[in-house]
Amino acid sequence: MNTLVEYAPILWDGFLKTLLVAAGAGVVMLVTSFAFGVAGVSRSGWLRWPIRVMVEFLRGTSAYVQLFWAYFALPLFGIYIDAIIVGIIVLGLNVGSYGSEVVRGAILSVPRDQTEGAVALNLSRFQSMRYVILPQALVSMIPPMGNLAIDLLKITPLVSLITIADLTFQAQVVRQQTNDTILIYGFVLVVYFILSSAVAHVFTKAGAHFSRGIDIQRGGR
Repeated sequence: MNTLVEYAPILWDGFLKTLLVAAGAGVVMLVTSFAFGVAGVSRSGWLRWPIRVMVEFLRGTSAYVQLFWAYFALPLFGIYIDAIIVGIIVLGLNVGSYGSEVVRGAILSVPRDQTEGAVALNLSRFQSMRYVILPQALVSMIPPMGNLAIDLLKITPLVSLITIADLTFQAQVVRQQTNDTILIYGFVLVVYFILSSAVAHVFTKAGAHFSRGIDIQRGGR
């Protein structure tokens, strides 16, 4: 326990970097999920197919390799990006590509009569998506999106491979200096478990909130 107290400053610094990467990548994940998911059900093949190819590429290649390409290979072409930014964008896009399939599936699961009703009300495609389809699709997409957010959190240690001194990186430094393997890695396990539990709680609450909203709307009809 004295080891944790002695090395608390660098472990705290690593923890903050982990939070920064996880939060930033989470935002990128959500934006990517909705943008690619909605584009995936577009009537325009010119929009739908390029997005489909991009999603399959991101899903079909390792986040590990994507990180290495973005951080070590792009500079060979004169493109230099800060390691933190690389970590945020790459992890966000990687997990967001899976999220886009969640969004696309949720949209397609909305009963067809809802879309037909929106057309009968003379709503545009954009208005139908915003006011009718997405609010209902949101309820079914929240649980799997929560799982993806937890998966994202759990792969953040990959950023230590591109020189980011996150919690896992700093824990490894402390372990090498103290040889206190069980304590240090046990501490890291507990931290990630607490963070994952917090993310799960947030998405559970969000799912319950939006479910009540949909039930109230249906009950008022």
